[in-house]
Parts: sequence; C-alpha cells; structure tokens
Amino acid sequence: MNSNHAPAPFSPTVARVLATVSAAFVVTQLDVTIVNIALPSIGAQLHAQVSVLQWIVDAYTLAFAVLMLSAGVLGDRFGARRLFAAGLALFAVASLGCGIAPNASALVAARAIQGISAAAMLPNSLALLNRASRHDPHLRARAVGLWTASGAISIAAGPVLGGILIANWGWRSIFLVNVPICLAGLVATYAWIPRRDDQAHMPRTPVGIDLPGQSIAVIALTAFTGAVIEMRPLGPSHPLIVGALIASVLAALAFVAVEARSRAPMVPLSLLRDKTFSAAVAFGVCVNMAYYGTVFVLSLFLQRVRAETPLQAGLAFLPLTGGFLISNIASGWVVARYGPRRPMMIGALVGALGYALLHFTQANTPLLALLVPFLLIPAGMGLAVPAMTTAVLASVEHKRSGTASALLNTARQAGGAVGVAAFGALASGAGAASVVSGTRISAAVAAGLLVAGLGLASFVHPTAHARSSTDNEAQRESSGR
Repeated sequence: MNSNHAPAPFSPTVARVLATVSAAFVVTQLDVTIVNIALPSIGAQLHAQVSVLQWIVDAYTLAFAVLMLSAGVLGDRFGARRLFAAGLALFAVASLGCGIAPNASALVAARAIQGISAAAMLPNSLALLNRASRHDPHLRARAVGLWTASGAISIAAGPVLGGILIANWGWRSIFLVNVPICLAGLVATYAWIPRRDDQAHMPRTPVGIDLPGQSIAVIALTAFTGAVIEMRPLGPSHPLIVGALIASVLAALAFVAVEARSRAPMVPLSLLRDKTFSAAVAFGVCVNMAYYGTVFVLSLFLQRVRAETPLQAGLAFLPLTGGFLISNIASGWVVARYGPRRPMMIGALVGALGYALLHFTQANTPLLALLVPFLLIPAGMGLAVPAMTTAVLASVEHKRSGTASALLNTARQAGGAVGVAAFGALASGAGAASVVSGTRISAAVAAGLLVAGLGLASFVHPTAHARSSTDNEAQRESSGR
C-alpha cells in the first residue's frame, strides 16, 4: 500500500491513551528482565535454593502466559478499560507484596499475582489503543509502533536499572518502583479513558463467558508452559514432562471440540481461519522463539565464556535491546505508508541476517564484533513486530480486539518459553566449549525461524486495515460533528 497520505499528528485522546497503556506495558516487560539481575541477592537474603529462585522468575511467566487469553476474552465481554484498570491496581498491590515479602514462598506467591495482573493489562491495553485510533489506520500503525517501543525501552533498561537499584537500595526496590508507576497509570486510566468506551464496545446482548472453554484453555496452557519451564532441569524424557505435554495436547484438542459447539465461544474458530490473522500469529511465535532463546544463550556466553558480570552483560545487550526503540518508531511510519506485509518480510530478512552472523561467534570473539548482529537483529525485528501487531488488530472487528491481542501474545509467550528451553538445552554443557557450540547452533536455528517468518509474512494481506462497523460508525459520528 503506497500512499501519499500525510501522517496526521496524534489527537489528544490517542496521545493520552497511548501514554497510559505504554506505562502499563513498561512495568509488565520490566518485570520480565529486571528480576534476573536480583536473583543472587534474593537468594542470599532469603536463603533460597536455586530451584526456588527459578520459580521466582517462572511464577510470573507461567501466570502471565496461561491467563492472558482469558483476560483478553473477558475484556471483550465486560470492558477492556475495566479489566485494564483492575490489572493495574492488582499489579501495584502484588509489587508491594514482593517488596515486603518475608520469605521466598511469599515472594513466589506475590510474583504469581503479578503475572495474573500483567495478563489482565497487556491484551486489554492493545484493545484500548486500537479503539482510540480506530478512525485512522495510519495513526493506529504509528501508535502500535510507539507502544512496542515502550516495551523495548523497558526490556533494555531492565538489567541496567536493576543493577543501579540493587546497588543503592537493595533487591526489594526493584519491585517497589512499580507501585508509583501503577498508581499513576490507574489515575490516568480513570481520567483519560472514558467509561463510555467500554459501554460502546461491549456486546449489546448478554453473552456467556464460556467457562468450559476458559477452564480447558487454562489447563492446556498451564500443562504446556509448565512442561517447557521444567524441561531443562528435569530433562525432556522425565515422566512429568512427557505427561504434561500429552495433557496439553489432549486439552488443546478438547478445547477445539468445545469451542466448535459453544454458542458463545471464547475463541471463535473462524478467527483462526483468517489467513492474515493466523500467519501473523505464527510469525510472532517464530520471532519470540528466536529472540528469547538467543538472548538466553547469549547471557550464558557473556557470563560463562567471557566472564562478564551481570551488569556488564546487561550493558553489552544495550545495542541489541536498545536498537528496538528506533526501529519500532520507524515501523509505525512504514506500516502506515505501505501496510504490514512488506515491513514484516523485510524485517524478517534483516533479522535472519543478524542471527546468521552470530553463527560465526567464537570464544575469543570480541564484543565489538557482535555489534553488527546486535544492530541487525533489532533493526529487523523492530520493523516487523509492530507490523505484525497491526496486521492482527486490523484483521478483526474492534469487539474482538482483546481476544485477538490475547491470542497473539499468548502464542508469543509460548514461543519464547519454548525458545529458552530448546536453545538453553543446546548450551547446557558444563564447559565453555558447550556454550559456544550451543550459541552457534542456536543462531543458525534462529536464522531459520526468521526465514520461516518471511514465508509466513507473504500470507498477510498487504492492506490489512480492515474496518469494522464500529469504525464506520465512528467515521460518521466524526463527520457529523
């Protein structure tokens, strides 16, 4: 889609909604990375074993991944603003609980509540952003790019900010810093996002919440995500891992059967038959599997092979994670002009080249030699990911935007978990040689995943800016003012 349409500035409404949902996105993403840097301090003070420390990370990841789909569906049924505000409030309470946790068990429980809160916020934040910019697909593309950039900033800042906070105020400060951010976001939600936005997008006739579908989806996602998390420490042939994977497959099949017969399915199967939607979601799985798996292995490479400290490793990642900021912002403008397919394809190609260059990494490779792939990877993925998100949002009606966003992000979380488990297994040997070998193989696999993403992007409709009837009504209301 090549257009001479001049990009319009954000309206005050879109700008306020963007600022509000981006603040929530920052805290959810920050808590993915910032905790890793604090684990040694937490373990020393709370006398926690390594297995418990792993669950301080995984309790958040598991709750986040398995409940996101349900939260998105509930947001579509009962109001995205309502679910988003509840998530912010609960995240503040959970963060306070983490900051004052008297022992490791309490910290794991509070982290799980943080994950539940994040699941409520993420899909509904995108739904609110989609609704705020529905009158102009060009603005939607740019807004999604900026929203994605806010997450990239928080991921990049996580290790560095964590190191600074821990050095000055201890590990508890990494959780307490979330509280004022969440409270500010909550005030902004009630001040800047009108209640009528929920009322306008909720179903006109009462519908059920599909409890059987919700329950089976949680079982399937919990079994699968739990198996992936525990696969590295227990091994892929452990009875618990095999049993959990079988349970997840059976539950997934049961979910499809239940949804096909449900009068009010949580996930209409027609949504999955849309080529643009399905291709974009599969693209997201490939991207997250490659990126999170590679970052995990590179963390081992920097600290076990190059003997960098955690803070030095975090600083080494700045070109990789910080590069997303520029490319995410640029993606919004590119998608607004050309549609999502072209930037997805170009981004996948550039990212694949960056991963391919990492394949040549050796134990004595200087950090400067990693700069080129560390710039190519975020340049490509930062161009592609906002385009992918825009394609998903534009392929569904606004009343389904929470569900669509939840499906996309649930699939991406699962892809990231699989990437960490699979790539981590490749580099799990005790010696530096095993880590180097695992890094090289992982880079080659990641490049292959991005090439697969290139093929998937070709199925995305080049002008995926579909308007629902809600869009047309908004247009008429706007022109009538």
